[in-house]
Amino acid sequence: MEAELATEQKRRLTENRLKYYRPYAKQRAFHEAGLVYRERLFRAANQVGKTIAGGFEAAMHATGRYPDDWRGKVFNEPTFAWVGSPTGETLRDNPQRILLGRVGQHGTGSIPKDAIVETVPGAGVSDLVGTIIVRWGGGGDVQAGHSSIGLKSYVQGREKWQGETLHWLWFDEEPPDDIYSEGLTRTNVTGGPVWLTFTPLLGMSEVVRRFLLEKSPDRHDTSMTIEEAEHFTPEQRQKIITSYPAHERDARTKGIPILGSGRIFPVTEELITVAPFEIPTHWHRIGGMDFGWDHPFAAVELAWDADQDIVYVIKAHRLREATPVVHAGAIRSWGPLPWAWPRDGRRETLEGAGVALAEQYRAQQLNMLDVHAQFADGSVSVEAGLMDMLTRMETGKLKVFRTLLDWFEEFRLYHRKDGKVVKLGDDLLSATRYGMMMLRFAEQIYRRDKPRRRRGFFWGGGHDTGAWMSG
Repeated sequence: MEAELATEQKRRLTENRLKYYRPYAKQRAFHEAGLVYRERLFRAANQVGKTIAGGFEAAMHATGRYPDDWRGKVFNEPTFAWVGSPTGETLRDNPQRILLGRVGQHGTGSIPKDAIVETVPGAGVSDLVGTIIVRWGGGGDVQAGHSSIGLKSYVQGREKWQGETLHWLWFDEEPPDDIYSEGLTRTNVTGGPVWLTFTPLLGMSEVVRRFLLEKSPDRHDTSMTIEEAEHFTPEQRQKIITSYPAHERDARTKGIPILGSGRIFPVTEELITVAPFEIPTHWHRIGGMDFGWDHPFAAVELAWDADQDIVYVIKAHRLREATPVVHAGAIRSWGPLPWAWPRDGRRETLEGAGVALAEQYRAQQLNMLDVHAQFADGSVSVEAGLMDMLTRMETGKLKVFRTLLDWFEEFRLYHRKDGKVVKLGDDLLSATRYGMMMLRFAEQIYRRDKPRRRRGFFWGGGHDTGAWMSG
């Protein structure tokens, strides 16, 4: 009797895996983003569950069987959809396996066995399924219907991705840009979701750039590292990490696009990351800011241990489409920092009624330096600033609080294309560079025994016309 019960329990588990799907935190975040965003990328490390997440969401939309605690997109009718992968072989071995189960074991995947009405063979590859007909609904007062999932490869070419109107679309592994664009077009009428699940081994491709650098209120990126995969022990994670070549390690374990020789800061995060700590009062501090509107305004606070010549990035603020009043309100609480700013701060803006940007922030009681960010000789070379940052990173002289997630997001993706710095998604890094260029003006703002100086004046009285700018 016990053996029969165990057999029945195993059958129910393997033939209705959808009922027992329990997503990890990042998988859940990816699903829930579907309620708001039409385009979603699940950019993740290898073997952490990205394809599983994509396949189980596909099964929900095809069957209409959603968990009670589901907070993602919901369809109230049968759906017509496609699933894509690079080749017929990858279609069979990855998304088809997740949806149906392994060859010869159909009904053991994310689509419950009792919901599989028919599978139509695909062409060109043995055991490939071309179409899955799925029973949708049929519980209670819901009239049963049939959903359809077509399996298509990228090698078929763009023409094979034309014509249909789809409710949803899942790309498992990164598609070429033209295939992605054509697939997205298939959902224009329904406004249905399009999601991608892949490890970004192709680097900063057009598709990756679309999600990471070309921000849109209709687009969402979820990243998941090997550290967030709960099925690995710490020992297994470390063994997996060390097994990868150094140039692939970040992509395969953190979902960070491979940038190769184009990466501006080719150092590991571990080399520059530190846990937050209380900054000694005798350390020098300075702020750096990068102005922005359509691209974000950014500000950082740097703490400088002058004795060891180590610079720490300890605070960061990044926000787009907000006025100086809003930004100043967010960073004024950091204290009476001297602020380094870029030379475009002398530009007059319509929003500021013709008042230069730097003056608008000075009017908000921020201690803006008298001159824009520049080296001691008056030069403003971007490459020199980047080299200074890289040298400090490599020698342990630049550290960043590990809680500054937005800063690390920019650090991971900062790269060159055709030898030129890509000026997208670099706002906090630029603010850091400006602050470091003016490090000679950093002040011990919390030293009670030393008067602070602002724009040529000691705070609290006493004119000091030249000492402030001479450092």
